[in-house]
Amino acid sequence: MKRIAPIFCLFTFAFCLFLTSCKKDTFITSEFAQVNITADTLKYDTVFTTTGSITKSFKIINENNQKLRLSKVKLMGGTASAYKMNVDGVATNEVTNLDIEANDSIYVFVSVIINPNAANLPFIVSDSILINYNGNNRYVQLQSYGQNANFLSNRLLTGNVVWTNNLPYVILGSIRIDTTATLTIQPGCKIYSHANAPFIVDGSLTVNGTKVSNVIFTGDRLDEGYKDLPASWPGIYFRGSSKNSILTYAVVKNAYQAIVTEKPSVNANPKVILHQCIIDNAYDAGILSVNSSLQADNSLISNCGSNIILNYGGIYNFTHCTIAAYSTNFIIHKNPLLSVDNFTQLAGGTLTADLNAVFRNNIFWGDEGIVANELVVTKQGANPFVVLFEKNLYRSAADPVNSTLTGNIRNADPAFDSINVTKNIFDFRITKNAASPAINAGTLTAFPKDLDDRNRNVGLPDLGCYEKQ
Repeated sequence: MKRIAPIFCLFTFAFCLFLTSCKKDTFITSEFAQVNITADTLKYDTVFTTTGSITKSFKIINENNQKLRLSKVKLMGGTASAYKMNVDGVATNEVTNLDIEANDSIYVFVSVIINPNAANLPFIVSDSILINYNGNNRYVQLQSYGQNANFLSNRLLTGNVVWTNNLPYVILGSIRIDTTATLTIQPGCKIYSHANAPFIVDGSLTVNGTKVSNVIFTGDRLDEGYKDLPASWPGIYFRGSSKNSILTYAVVKNAYQAIVTEKPSVNANPKVILHQCIIDNAYDAGILSVNSSLQADNSLISNCGSNIILNYGGIYNFTHCTIAAYSTNFIIHKNPLLSVDNFTQLAGGTLTADLNAVFRNNIFWGDEGIVANELVVTKQGANPFVVLFEKNLYRSAADPVNSTLTGNIRNADPAFDSINVTKNIFDFRITKNAASPAINAGTLTAFPKDLDDRNRNVGLPDLGCYEKQ
């Protein structure tokens, strides 16, 4: 008997293993089978007609110790649906008798393309996916906020062109304003550019936004996770032949380089005027100007890789602007807010140019910790060189060199209304804090309105783009 016991135990173990193996090979048929579907709804933010969306997914998990047979996984809209489904690696509208191993799972991927139609307003496109097993019907709802648009692909604009706000404009490839052309953009227009679609100005660009109807330039990916992504489109480029461009109440955000100007103006006017504009979340530079001319007033340039770079000379005037940067989830504030110089390197040599830059009634402020000096002015050669800082507030370990300084405030916190980096809240007004050193600290200028289109106070104005009311 003592010799039989080990054989008996071995037999018992093998038999139990056999039963367990058989159990895993059988199917669970109970209506109470444990099945975890990891989403009950897939939501897609604004999806432009024909451009498509990101792909989203969910899992169907068999939490049982036996196989589960899905009788049906079906896209209810079928071939007419705006949605496309992929089940366990197979693109299909419906799959039947799909087995999931014990304690295993499968993925279902879903994307959406909205077909063009005549509707001018946003619309909701819905569908659902049926998962049927053991007599149970469960659904995953699909919901997209779709919109029709004017689609422009690799378009050259000639003559005098006017864009109205009847539909958004989606730029695919690129768009270019010809040397003798003028594009006028009316209030409320929204321009969405694809990742490879620069907005190139060889002629003139006029943006007629208002306080209540801004003109918005941004990327065309508005899905969650993409809509606030810097470098989602190239930016607006004012090239050598461009002239007389005026942007009023334009919001330029999420670009690689938001505003780029190159070469001197072809006439006595600034190549570009930014009037009550917002430039935000540009990955490389908010404003990059190379030996050119630009004027900005009552504008906000915020949270860019480098907010303002003025390279190789030029003519510049910044009045009542707020230039601010805080490190975010996307961009670390590690470069000065303002870099100004009069030279460039070419073919191993250094070229210099004339520079005339005036900064008046501005706030330059970045979060503390990485950048010691937020204003950097560098000079080479003997060309005429004028950099004036008058009545500005800035954070800097030292005053900028190579500059004329008049009545500035250094290292006094402007007390912005609300900054919460964690919650991505950036309100650069000073309206809630009567103790802000920026209040009544400016000098009179020719600009009576602030970025909120409110009157500047009688007497001395506040610094920055917002006036305390």
